[in-house]
Amino acid sequence: MQIIYVLIVLSLVVAAGFLAALFWAIRTGQFDDIHTPSIRMLFDDNAKKDNISSEKKINKTLDQ
Repeated sequence: MQIIYVLIVLSLVVAAGFLAALFWAIRTGQFDDIHTPSIRMLFDDNAKKDNISSEKKINKTLDQ
């Protein structure tokens, strides 16, 4: 019968830990933007890389 008391206390400690982690995540802004991560894979990242490489080429030609 004593094991039930131990398990109840242990489950309450684990639940309090998860609740504390949830409040920490909310307070630090983990859930501020919930729309963008779901569509991030649809964005094309190659355009950014191409723009950066073309800017470097332009800067090299301007320096010469």
